[in-house]
Amino acid sequence: MAKSQTQPEPPAAEPGTDAAVTQNVQVHLRKIPLLAELSDEDMQRVKADLRFRQYHKRDVLLQKGGSGDGLLFLLAGQLQVMDVTEDGRAIGLRLLKPGDFFGEIAVITNSVRTASVVALTDVLVAFLPAPTAMHLFAHSPSVANQMLRYLAEKIQRDSEFRTLLSINNTARRIYTFLVMLKKNQKEGPENTLSNLPTHQDIANMINTSRETVTRALLTLVQQGIVEKSSNGLIIRDPLALQKLVEGPP
Repeated sequence: MAKSQTQPEPPAAEPGTDAAVTQNVQVHLRKIPLLAELSDEDMQRVKADLRFRQYHKRDVLLQKGGSGDGLLFLLAGQLQVMDVTEDGRAIGLRLLKPGDFFGEIAVITNSVRTASVVALTDVLVAFLPAPTAMHLFAHSPSVANQMLRYLAEKIQRDSEFRTLLSINNTARRIYTFLVMLKKNQKEGPENTLSNLPTHQDIANMINTSRETVTRALLTLVQQGIVEKSSNGLIIRDPLALQKLVEGPP
């Protein structure tokens, strides 16, 4: 896309980032929900301070306990927020999709990172230094409103996830997880779960084994409830899946 003559130059790409990609992303900053309604003045400040970087699948973007030095935006790809239990088990907390931001808690509280973030695919992210992020939180009504809404939704999602983990029947946990993914998926074809996490990633998130996830999904396919596709899973019989979630009467 051609740039207008009055548009400022994009920030320099950091090592590992293609400069052409950086310029293209720069044009579309207002497609990031948190930044969509910024004033022109604040947008210029953000543009000056943003830095873009690419990561490969399985790279660790943020490490738990690391410095909360900035707010990050996922521009392309898929990320998973992870934690590690006292016995060393990795637990997936939630998935992030393009347009999502992360690292906000450490920025707001001026503390260390409370979880790790791992790339599930090759990703492109944008990094906004903490001082600039805090300026937006304090002086931009649109950003403050979006942040409040996000934190409220996050509390609700965390509550739903705790309820999910309390389900003793492992198969029901897996089926409930699929329903939750579909509920939280705001884009894509109806009844299609796009960009489904790997069986191992699902297992990490709901505290089970990869083999168990594979068997449960195979059962759904054999019963005609779901169908595998190049984009993920197509839910052919949502009512049957819901009955499995609810369990025996």
